[in-house]
This record gives sequence, structure tokens and C-alpha cells, in this order.
Amino acid sequence: MTNILLCTLGGSWAVIPEVYAFLAPDRLPLYQNHQDQAALLALKAEAKLNEPDEIWVCTTQGEQTQKSLQQLIDWIGQLVQPPCLRIWQAKYTDQLASQQECLLIRELILRACLKAHEEAESGQVILSLAGGRKTMSADMQWAASLFGCQALLHVISADGLPEAFRNAEPVIFTQPIPAEWSKLITPLIAGKTNRSDLLDIKVDGIAPIISKDYPLAIPEANQISEFADTDNALSQELTKRERDSSRLFGNYLQNISSDESHENWRSLYRLPPRHINQLRGTMLNQGHLQWLVNIPKADLHRHLGGCLDLDAQREIGRSIWGSLNDLEKKHALQHCQNVLDGAHWDWSWPEQLKIHGKEKRSHYVSAILLHASKQQLHYNLWGVTEPRIQLKQHSQGFSAYERPGELTGSALLSNPVAIIPYARLIVKQAVEEGLAYIELRGSPQKYGDGLEFLNAFYQALEQALASLPITNRPLFRFIIILDRRDQQHDLQKTIAMAVQAKQQLPDFIVGLDMAGDETRCQPDKVASLFTRVFEECLPITIHAGEGEAADSIWKAAYHLHADRIGHGLTINDNANLAQRFRDRNICLELCPSSNREVVGYRDPEYPQTQHLPTYPLLPLWQDKGLPLTLCTDNPGISRTSLANEYLVAARMTGNKLSQWDALAMIKQGFVHAFLPAQQKEQLLKAVDVTLYSQILESS
Repeated sequence: MTNILLCTLGGSWAVIPEVYAFLAPDRLPLYQNHQDQAALLALKAEAKLNEPDEIWVCTTQGEQTQKSLQQLIDWIGQLVQPPCLRIWQAKYTDQLASQQECLLIRELILRACLKAHEEAESGQVILSLAGGRKTMSADMQWAASLFGCQALLHVISADGLPEAFRNAEPVIFTQPIPAEWSKLITPLIAGKTNRSDLLDIKVDGIAPIISKDYPLAIPEANQISEFADTDNALSQELTKRERDSSRLFGNYLQNISSDESHENWRSLYRLPPRHINQLRGTMLNQGHLQWLVNIPKADLHRHLGGCLDLDAQREIGRSIWGSLNDLEKKHALQHCQNVLDGAHWDWSWPEQLKIHGKEKRSHYVSAILLHASKQQLHYNLWGVTEPRIQLKQHSQGFSAYERPGELTGSALLSNPVAIIPYARLIVKQAVEEGLAYIELRGSPQKYGDGLEFLNAFYQALEQALASLPITNRPLFRFIIILDRRDQQHDLQKTIAMAVQAKQQLPDFIVGLDMAGDETRCQPDKVASLFTRVFEECLPITIHAGEGEAADSIWKAAYHLHADRIGHGLTINDNANLAQRFRDRNICLELCPSSNREVVGYRDPEYPQTQHLPTYPLLPLWQDKGLPLTLCTDNPGISRTSLANEYLVAARMTGNKLSQWDALAMIKQGFVHAFLPAQQKEQLLKAVDVTLYSQILESS
């Protein structure tokens, strides 16, 4: 990072020390005796101007200029810890008395300003309008309007400066100026400018303007370099872009949209081209985690029972344990003692917790959560199935994936005491992850009376949300899950409960899902049961294509009229079906971490996955143009978050997922939310506004 002061020089060299002293009062106390010294310091502080590390000077040749340069070099040599001085002279120029001379000095100023911004990197570039001839000042202002600057500075001089001051030796400008002289000059800030969007246009063979295409060699410190490039290429290109600005911007945006299968947030197309180019060209990596957390996101596929991490589960366990009397605690500990005593638990240990019914199960679960060590818990919940890769092929089948969820979900929520803390912790989790919209899904029929649970859970969520500022409250909705393992009469009962729940809680219950082993309960066999769901106009999402053939996805879409598909990883195997999904705008809910754990995909972070197939995200997103968004599935089981899922997806796609892609996928999450159109439109607009501000601030 370098702070650069860019100046021009004519017959009066002293204006450069006068400008520098304003920016570096601690190094050069020139204005120490100035009657407005306090105001000058306040002005510099308000504009947040840094002390220059380097002074760049653009000037002409000629006898008078040579004298000024010699005095300037003498002055810099007398300073303690001086800034680096770099000087360019436009060859074949003197008094700027011809058009060719004026064009050459203009080209030099433009190239120096372009080069200064690249050399400064994240430092400041400050331009001085003082000194030089009037045409040079005009060129400096034009450069500022195009390349931007932290400040445009000037120095105002009183009429009739004393001869002794006008012809003062360099040593005079290395110390405080006498009071009678200092009041005759006053530095001021003439403005601040932003970089023009015209510089970053990339369309129709026009590339962003960079100094490599308009070279300017940087001279050594206190040395003079001649500039003799008379083609005026940069000034001509800038003039052309200003003339054609409307057409260029239109073509630029048209070019972006022509490359996209998915429209991004509307406000992002109003960003300066350099910001758009940066978003499109920056591939996601671990360094973008906080950036992703800060962006408002929607998670459409998050299981209620698999949400919370182990610490949160133990906190709920404490709530249940605290509600038990001494006898209940004693009985629970006795029942679980053989589990608590062992470092490695028998695979069937969860069955022991189900003895004596749902009520006692929560007692046993809380006993284990609170009295087993963290080492025991981590090993027996996760460690026994490590590496958690391709668990569908595990000897224990899909239950190997589910093992970390044995002490949460229905194991806790079957106890009414757990509902309030569970809801509170889910709200806390959503806020920490930067979620603006969440569709939880679960099987309330497994927690006792399904309707009773949903009402209690909804009230608990509302209570937890009420403690947050209105602007920081995520929006929660709920999808009821049908379990493919259930018999048809049980499925009928769950569907009837879902319809009734929708009628009782119309703003909370938004859809129906069917999950479980895809080889059981084929959609065509149960389609007739969904008539009541269709009559209620409940949206439908179906778990399908999670390692099973594309035929499973086809049946979900055609027999059950799915609006979204959970996973849908094999849809590329049926090109016609993929096209149909794009035509009908059916969204896929991809969950990278759980997809890697259940099905198995290559992930550079896991060497044992190198023989597995590449995650199909990019072919689905870019090649097929399918609507899709990333979700967490079971963040507590996969030990992930929605922001992290974007980083996992980036890794699993060979680091070819850009920030721009991520933002578009995030938008798809909101677009395909199971919300009424009016409410969805309001949510999209609100997030769009927030997102625009955040992107500008982070760029």
C-alpha cells in the first residue's frame, strides 16, 4: 500500500512543498504559524487524508522548468525522512504553446494517474491542481474525473506576494514559514472523485483500461525520466469511451445477461462494472466465509431434527433434566449406565433409549447428553462412521449417516419441555448464519400429537423472534415430511394432519415433503393419497435422485407434481427430464456436505474421495441452466452452515464457483421459497436492497 501525491510543475516549484506540508504536517511544519492551522488540521482529518509516501511530478522541458526542478530536488534533499520523488518530463515541450505540446503533456498526466492508482493498490492517490500551467490543471481535473482520487488539492495565494517569498531558497520550505508569509497562502480541498465505470467496460473487443496497455516507466527516486510517446493512445481511448458511453454500458449489460442462464439480483446490475467484473472473476475460497455469512440467505432444505450441534443438544438436555424429579433422574441414569460406562457403544444402543416409550426416551437421551463425556459422544455419534464418505454403501446403510442425530430431533422434541429452548436455539443459529428465510422440515407426527406440537413450536419460534429487532428477524416456515417407510394408512393420517395444520397455521405451514429410502413407496403407488394435498394447493418438494436413478426424480415430478426436488443429483442422466425441469422452473435443493456423506463425491479436503465422481453442480447450473440453490440438509449432523456449504460446493467443483454464481444461487433460494407471490416479492426486494449496500461496502 502506497500513498501517492501527483502534481504538475511549471515556473513555481514551491507549490509542491505547500501541498505536501498540508498532507504531512508532522514531517513538514510549514503551516505551524498559519493563523488557520487548527482549521487546516481539521480539514485534513475530516477528509481522512494520509501522508504521501511518494510525490510524482509531471512537467515539461525548458530552461525555466529545469531551474524549478533543481530547486525541488534540493528541497527534497534537505528534508528529514523525505518522501520518494519521481519526475517525468514530456519531451519536446516547453511553454505548451502548440497543440502537439498540450496533447503530449495531457497523455503523460493521464498515464501517470492511471499508473499511480495501480501502484498505490489500496493506498491513496491525491491530485494537486496547484502549479503548472492552466492547461495542465485542466488535464489533471479530467484525469481525476476518470481515475478518481481521494482529494483534489489547491493552494490559494494572496495577490502581490513579496519578492523575497516568491524567490525563497529551498531551505525556507523545510521549516515553519514566518507568520507574515504563511497567512498569504492557504491550501484547500477542491473535491473528491470516484473512478469512472467507463474504465472497466469489457465488451465488443473493449477491455478494461490498465497501465500495461499504456506503459509509463517509473523513474528512480529523485531522477528525471523523459516521456516521448506521441501517439496519445490513452487520451484518444478515453475520449472515445466518453463519447460512446451510453452504447458501451448497454452492450456491457447485454453481454453479461447473454452469458447467464440465471438472472442475478437486479440491483447488482447497477454496480460499477469493476465490481461486477470482480464478482464474476473471483472464485469462492475459504477467505470468503465471512462475506457469505453476511449475505442474507435462504435455506429451503433444513431438517428440524438435524439442525442443532452437540453443544445446543446438551443445552436442551439440561432443560429436560432440570424438569425431572430425583426418582426420574435416578431411573434414567440406571437405565443408561451400561452406555455411559463404555467408551465404544454397541451399534444398537439407540434402541435401548426407545424402551418405555417416547416420554422416557427424552429422559434417557438427556442423561446421556449430560453425563457422557464429549469424547464419548463425538466418537459414538460421528467417529464410528468415519470417514463420513459414501455412507449409503456403509454396512449399516443410511442409518450410518443418521447416527449423529440419535440424540436430537424426536429424541428431544417428544418432550414438551424441549420445545421452547429448541426454538430459541434454532433462531439463534439462523441469526448467526445470516439466514433471512428458513424452511424447516420435519415429522411432527413422530413427536406426539402432530398438530399440538406444530402449534407449540410455532408459538415458541414467535416468542424467540420477538426478542430480536424487527429488522433482524429471520422468517421461518415449516414443511411436513411423509416417511416413505410408513404404511399407506399412516401416510393418509399424516396427509390429513398436514392439511389440517395448513388450515390452522396458514402462515407457518407451507408445504409437504416425502423422504426416506427411495426404493420404497414409489410415487406412482401413493399418488392418489395426495389428492387432498393438491386440493389444499400445498406446494410439494420430494427427496429424489439422492444416489438413485433419474427415474426416481421423474416419478416425483410427474406423479406427485413436485415444485422442488430435494437433491436430484442424477437428473443429468435424463436430458429430456432436465430440460423439462428448466422449462417448468422446478428447483433442485442441493446439499453438498450431506451429498458427499451419503452418496459420495470428490472433495479435495478428503483424500479418500479422489476416486469418486465430480459433484454435478456446475453441469446442472451452467450447462443445463437448471434452477437450483444450496441448502444444509442436516447442519448438526454434517457439522456445517449454509455459508460453509457454498465453500464446500466451490471445493467440490474444482474452485470454479464465482461470487457472482453464489449470489445468483442465493437468489434462487428466495425465488423458489414456498411463499405467496406477494410476500415473496416483498422479501426479494428487501433482500435486494440490503445486498446491494453490503456488496458496495465490501468491494
